[in-house]
Amino acid sequence: MPKGILLDREGKNIGSAELPEMAFGIEPNSGLVHQYVECYLANQRLGLHCKKTSAEVSGGGRKPWRQKGTGRARVGSIRSPLWRHGGLIFAPKPRDYRKAFPRKMRRLALASVLSARTNEQGVFVFEDIDSNNHKTANLKAVLQNAGVLGKKVLIVTNSPEMNLVRAGRNLDGVEVTFAGELNTYQALRADIFMATKGALEKIEELCKR
Repeated sequence: MPKGILLDREGKNIGSAELPEMAFGIEPNSGLVHQYVECYLANQRLGLHCKKTSAEVSGGGRKPWRQKGTGRARVGSIRSPLWRHGGLIFAPKPRDYRKAFPRKMRRLALASVLSARTNEQGVFVFEDIDSNNHKTANLKAVLQNAGVLGKKVLIVTNSPEMNLVRAGRNLDGVEVTFAGELNTYQALRADIFMATKGALEKIEELCKR
């Protein structure tokens, strides 16, 4: 059974906590994680780039000079891509970069990252968290007591905790989310994965295959 470091609400180590085998105890699949990251980053692209071709640039409706007899090269339009202010060859147009990623592969990728963090002793579990006292100074003290201050930390709660999210925004390298929004890319970017006991149950559901 994989184990994480158990913390009290002040961030002090009080023992170890058992982690769900399906989410934290598998053999990491780095190739699958790489595929997920490529897909995730592609899906973040808006694809709004747009440039004009020679057919779309204004002007150039008249042939600049006659075809023969001038000694100059033949030209059909002043908006040729070879001319200044001309259109663009192979101009980029709006497109959709989204890629599909099967649900089972997505869940396996998340479990791979979490299992890798477990192997690195980078998974911490909060026995309890003070939902009424979320301030930047308090959160900083908790991370300092846990020995992870200054590292890239991802904190996952059972449900949205906006006060905790705001407190985390003021600390460099700290990100706070809840289990319903957790994704593999977030977990991969963080060196330290911290979660509440309630969030572990939802994370296990996210990794069921």
